[in-house]
Amino acid sequence: MQRFFWLWVYEMPIAADNSRTLNVDSTAMTLPMSDPTAWATAMNNLGMTPLGIAGQPILPDFDPALGMMTGIPPITPMMPGLGIVPPPIPPDMPVVKEIIHCKSCTLFPPNPNLPPPATRERPPGCKTVFVGGLPENGTEQIIVEVFEQCGEIIAIRKSKKNFCHIRFAEEYMVDKALYLSGYRIRLGSSTDKKDTGRLHVDFAQARDDLYEWECKQRMLAREERHRRRMEEERLRPPSPPPVVHYSDHECSIVAEKLKDDSKFSEAVQTLLTWIERGEVNRRSANNFYSMIQSANSHVRRLVNEKAAHEKDMEEAKEKFKQALSGILIQFEQIVAVYHSASKQKAWDHFTKAQRKNISVWCKQAEEIRNIHNDELMGIRREEEMEMSDDEIEETTETKETEESALVSQTEALKEENDSLRWQLDAYRNEVELLKQEQGKAHREDDPNKEQQLKLLQQALQGMQQHLLKVQEEYKRKEAELEKIKDDKLQVEKMLENLKEKESCASRLCASSQDSDYPLEKTLNSSPIKSEREALLVGIISTFLHVHPFGASIEYICSYLHRLDNKICTSDVECLMSRLQHTFKQEMTGVGASLEKRWKFCGFEGLKLT
Repeated sequence: MQRFFWLWVYEMPIAADNSRTLNVDSTAMTLPMSDPTAWATAMNNLGMTPLGIAGQPILPDFDPALGMMTGIPPITPMMPGLGIVPPPIPPDMPVVKEIIHCKSCTLFPPNPNLPPPATRERPPGCKTVFVGGLPENGTEQIIVEVFEQCGEIIAIRKSKKNFCHIRFAEEYMVDKALYLSGYRIRLGSSTDKKDTGRLHVDFAQARDDLYEWECKQRMLAREERHRRRMEEERLRPPSPPPVVHYSDHECSIVAEKLKDDSKFSEAVQTLLTWIERGEVNRRSANNFYSMIQSANSHVRRLVNEKAAHEKDMEEAKEKFKQALSGILIQFEQIVAVYHSASKQKAWDHFTKAQRKNISVWCKQAEEIRNIHNDELMGIRREEEMEMSDDEIEETTETKETEESALVSQTEALKEENDSLRWQLDAYRNEVELLKQEQGKAHREDDPNKEQQLKLLQQALQGMQQHLLKVQEEYKRKEAELEKIKDDKLQVEKMLENLKEKESCASRLCASSQDSDYPLEKTLNSSPIKSEREALLVGIISTFLHVHPFGASIEYICSYLHRLDNKICTSDVECLMSRLQHTFKQEMTGVGASLEKRWKFCGFEGLKLT
């Protein structure tokens, strides 16, 4: 029966506090005890004395000074023929290096307690290493034998001063070569000083490496630019089709498209391009005029479409307002249900949880009702403001159109006056030239020149008379313009006075509503002036008595409008403000839900009066 023995591999990682802790890796190897040589080789690779289970040494030729047996070479990652690359080692874990045996030399690892050898900063694209500390008797063949295990060597430049430069085929091979830094090299079994040395491997800066790295970076940049360009071309919107050149055939096609509403925009763009290119000439002017006339015929269609859309918008606004008013009515009905349920007749029959839910629902419904009511009132205010703005704009527009017409007439008269002056100067110059030519010419031509002079003088007199008429008309238009400006100033003053009167009236109304004592002095002895007002007081008192929490003036008026459509909100509010001992106004709500409510206080007022 064959027995197996477990071999545990021990590691010594450095802890955070620089204290060495012993960790046991659970990776185990099973070796048969029938093969003591394999067991001794494994113990030798760990630098331990080979012992059996009972503690006796298996092989007597173990050298504790070297930490190995002299007769058995240890297995190392750099052993020739294996091609084993050491895996990446974490920086916080110490590296355990082994003896490396080559054909012509032997490499002994450095002391593990010493710090790792220093290296310079790695140059970009480094493929070349500096190797120092070579034996004096070391040859290029020995260097190749040691470092060819790291990878393919392209070139070696050896110096006479015990160092060399080695260039590898790839960058990762440099990291393998740095693994050998700090090793002691011995040629054969000689102990002569010239046959030994301590290797120092470091990064080297070579122009060939830098050139290849720059070429690689440029290639990557070109690929990135190409990729970006392809992405931009993929995402770029397609360019519009080119506009065809003008011809009679294309002109007839565009003219037909201009008459079609669906192809109008495309045809107009083509027409615009042709005009900007300068395709209009005497031969094609009529065709272009007909196309422009066709484009102008669409103006009426666009105006009608705009009017239809505005009409649809007004209808939608009206529908929204009606729907909102219907929602408000339903909210009022729901709130009335909650209020009736909160009365003592029905309230006592509900449980505590049901009462709480009813009160919460009532508050929510009232808040939503108030928000919708404010929205409806805001819509009505906007409509009233738009109506007043339209009236003011119409009056101002009519005045501006009259003024602009007069200004345009005066400018036209000025231009005509200037043109007549220039024509008069031109005629004078011609007359002077003719006079000069007359003195130099022969007597045979005297009758013809006298006729020309007479004609010119007659034309000059007609131009002067026309100029005088134009000047008189210009003065008259200027007087009319000044008169209109004075009228405009008077109208503006009247408008300002009316605005001041309106603001004063609004202030008086506000002060009359806010103050209580002045109202008592100014009101007559009988606040109810007619039987109709007495009926209104009775109906409003009954309505508010049903609503103990009060109601807004809009809610009261909506109830009264069911009885009589002619009742005005302002009259009802004025009547209620006169009867201070019967009705009182209170502010309810917080923030955006702030609302004025009227309450019935006749029972309290009966005690006071």
